[in-house]
Amino acid sequence: MSEELTFEQLLEEQESKKIILHTGEVVEGTVFDVKPEEIILDLGCKSDGILSKYEYTNDNSVDLTQAVKPGDKLEVKVLKVDDREGQVIVSYKRVQQEKANQRIEEAFNNQEVLTAKVTAILKGGITVEVDGTRIFIPASLVSDSYEKDLSKYLGQDIDFVVVEYNPHKRRCIGDRKQLLAAKKEEMQKALLDKIKVGDIVDGVVKNVTDFGAFVDLGGADGLLHISEMSWGRVENPKKNFHIGDNLKVLVKDINGTKIALSLKFDDENPWKDANDKFAIGRVVTGKVARMTDFGAFVEIENGVDALLHVSQISKDRVEKPSDVLKVGDEVTAKIVDFNEADHKISLSVKALTAPDSDENADEVPVDIEAVANEEQ
Repeated sequence: MSEELTFEQLLEEQESKKIILHTGEVVEGTVFDVKPEEIILDLGCKSDGILSKYEYTNDNSVDLTQAVKPGDKLEVKVLKVDDREGQVIVSYKRVQQEKANQRIEEAFNNQEVLTAKVTAILKGGITVEVDGTRIFIPASLVSDSYEKDLSKYLGQDIDFVVVEYNPHKRRCIGDRKQLLAAKKEEMQKALLDKIKVGDIVDGVVKNVTDFGAFVDLGGADGLLHISEMSWGRVENPKKNFHIGDNLKVLVKDINGTKIALSLKFDDENPWKDANDKFAIGRVVTGKVARMTDFGAFVEIENGVDALLHVSQISKDRVEKPSDVLKVGDEVTAKIVDFNEADHKISLSVKALTAPDSDENADEVPVDIEAVANEEQ
């Protein structure tokens, strides 16, 4: 029969079974005490594991007593073994950092799409964090269009790919722009497969310029040129349209990926039934829309301007149209010429006035059509 082991022998045997740790080793520890500034771990060796708040997280606002509790398992890296003090200094965040680096490297090699929260707005771009690893996304790669203010992204989760990764230089660059461009191309193809010339579609004004407005059709932008904004005359698109306006637009033309739009719908065409409405001899009333040196253009219907030549403003001699008329004045005149094909109408106030003698009774404006061609 073997002799019973003494207490000292049992203790020695128990101690001999405990593992020996080495600097750089990654082990699992069990939390058995939590203090505001440190966590104490049982590492299965003679010494306690000391995990400081700094080696747990980069976030100083974290309350360790709320973050972990006794019994939790943590994977930590041994930073220093100090038997004299009876402590082993360990790090939790460095293990997470190494895992994150491996994760990011794999994502870089596979061009995997990552999702992370924007944690900071910098002068040249934004930063996101993946398991504690910061990734910089330059302003030029944040969006597929120029954005002066990036602050709206702070706190948002965004998708991106890692396009540059160098752990030795601690350099990691992300790109969101290529994902947006790829999605836009996919949506553009789907839209172009769906729409055709003559369709009326919904859109939202994306940008307004001096020559027209770009309208987002939900996959591609179409151009609403100034000449297609109205049957009437549009002087300044920026006064008529604003970013965010909802429009129903007509698809006028599709050339590759270029889409031409129009708001000149056929059922609103003021030149419909023009032969009846603007027949020669009819008397019409309108307002002066614009002035020239040779006459005034009078809007006799929305989208229809007619020329009142200087020679036809009055039976009295008029040197300059501006001597007797101004923009906004109401004018009643007779239609003396009508060209439906070219959408040109000539007016005469003088024709409404009874002639003083037979000599000028049949007077006709001198080459009004030729003069009108200079403006219309």
